[in-house]
Amino acid sequence: MAGHSKWSKVKHIKAVVDAKKGQAFSKASREITLAAKGGGDPSLNSRLRTAIEAARAVNMTMDTIERAVKKGTGELGGEAMTEITYEAYAPGGVAMIIECATDNKNRSANDVRATLSRNHGTLGSVGSVAHQFARKGEIRVPMSAVNEDKMLEAALDAGAEDVTNDGDDHIVTTEWTQLFAVGAALKDAGIVPASQKLIQQPQSLVAVTDPSVATQVIRLYELLDGLDDVQNVYTNFDIPDEVMAEVNL
Repeated sequence: MAGHSKWSKVKHIKAVVDAKKGQAFSKASREITLAAKGGGDPSLNSRLRTAIEAARAVNMTMDTIERAVKKGTGELGGEAMTEITYEAYAPGGVAMIIECATDNKNRSANDVRATLSRNHGTLGSVGSVAHQFARKGEIRVPMSAVNEDKMLEAALDAGAEDVTNDGDDHIVTTEWTQLFAVGAALKDAGIVPASQKLIQQPQSLVAVTDPSVATQVIRLYELLDGLDDVQNVYTNFDIPDEVMAEVNL
């Protein structure tokens, strides 16, 4: 989502709450397990390297990280973790991509469908909204850590596509295949990312100008994001600051 300051603050507050509830911790663990299906050696598996860095950012212990890796490689028993992606519409024609990691597809499907139907959303068919997003890499660096000029120069020298900010973080966008390489180059330049991950970036934004619709959209986003099996929710809404000020959450 594009960086309106009020929404970024809502997301920041929510991230703190999620961390306290352990949601960020469990999502990081599931991502490691999924990534490890492509091989348990981080030096040969860039997705796994990224997942482990994200887990360390939420203070996951190495023992827990190693267990998640072994679960993904099949060294530990239990139900296999599967990735499922749903495409949906929120009120106002807003598109959504909902990425799940689950050991029970039926449970995930039921939870997502029920949440959508109870909150003014609709489930789309495969491909109905995916074309509105592009797979990208996203690296975040606190704005307090480096000035804008240095951030821009270092990121572009590292091969990044773009650098923006949301008032709190510098946001570096990369081709999805270049995420780890750009992150490593930034570290070599003395800039340590707070996070780096693959995202679904909207190609265009849908303006939401009605406060009641904006309230419904954000509430649906947060309810979906809070489901146990949901890893990520991406959407293309754009809520002006003056509308965001009237949102009733």
